[in-house]
Amino acid sequence: MIRRRTLLAAPALLTIPHARAQDPWPSRPVRVIVPSAPGDGGDSIARLYAAKLQEALGQPFPVENRTGAGGRIGTEAAARAAPDGYTLIMGNAGSHGINGAVYRNLPYDLVRDFQPISLLVEAPNVLVVNRKVLDVGSVAELIAYAKARPGQLDYASGGVGTSAHLSMELFKSMAGLDLQHVPFRGAANGLQGLVSGQPPVMFVNLPPAMGIIQRGELHALAVTSMERSPDLPDTPTVHESGLPGFETIAWFGLLAPSGTPRPIVDRLHAECVKIAAMPDVITAVRRIGGFPRATTPEQFHERVRNDVAKWQRLVAEKNLALE
Repeated sequence: MIRRRTLLAAPALLTIPHARAQDPWPSRPVRVIVPSAPGDGGDSIARLYAAKLQEALGQPFPVENRTGAGGRIGTEAAARAAPDGYTLIMGNAGSHGINGAVYRNLPYDLVRDFQPISLLVEAPNVLVVNRKVLDVGSVAELIAYAKARPGQLDYASGGVGTSAHLSMELFKSMAGLDLQHVPFRGAANGLQGLVSGQPPVMFVNLPPAMGIIQRGELHALAVTSMERSPDLPDTPTVHESGLPGFETIAWFGLLAPSGTPRPIVDRLHAECVKIAAMPDVITAVRRIGGFPRATTPEQFHERVRNDVAKWQRLVAEKNLALE
């Protein structure tokens, strides 16, 4: 009788028809895989939403950083997980968009093997420079410096296939530059390298870079959205800095393995919509330079398909595909 009363008094629990012994969901911790390093934008957002989901659903949502290979290691782990609602992934524009264009032989399909739940956050990338090492104060000055030294200027990224990497490849293509790529294991490590001056320039998601820019350790040359960021109102866009039409947007969203029961997907989606509207969440996301965005699972699925197609065009043009 005690167990019966407990279940009836807990509306947050769902009974999934095909689950083992009609177990309510969630009846145990739900892991959230982050395919990037601690301190990256996706990690910060995952921990913010995991705490809120734990409050709403009554079970821990531990965050598990599975780093390496430009997000492929963590993404593969999520794709191979049981579709039972107990494994989620905080995907991003690199792991669930760019990688589908850059890598020819992924052991998973980004459209077929994942069930999107909701887009959560959008943020522009930002072009940052260490002016102690590379004293340029604008996009025009950077382009002029690089053109005078073809092949001699290195740039950092959080890994091959990340949105920061492809942002720079698009920048190189549109500006006609020859720069050398130095990939790091995650944006946080790339930023550490940048602060030390090796290499001196990179594109990076705005959330993990915001505090470093505000402390004056790095200088923001431009943001990659079509409009200026309200967080950096004095920083121009790349579009208005001599490369019209340039735009790349980083995004972060929650997905599950394909086949996850729809009632679980719908419940998670409903909670994500509520969380995105919470004033403290809005403040936290805005503080790190992002914008809360809640979508339907279908809208998010379309975003993934469109991003893969967009980056496939650039990868084909620049011959960037990897095995």
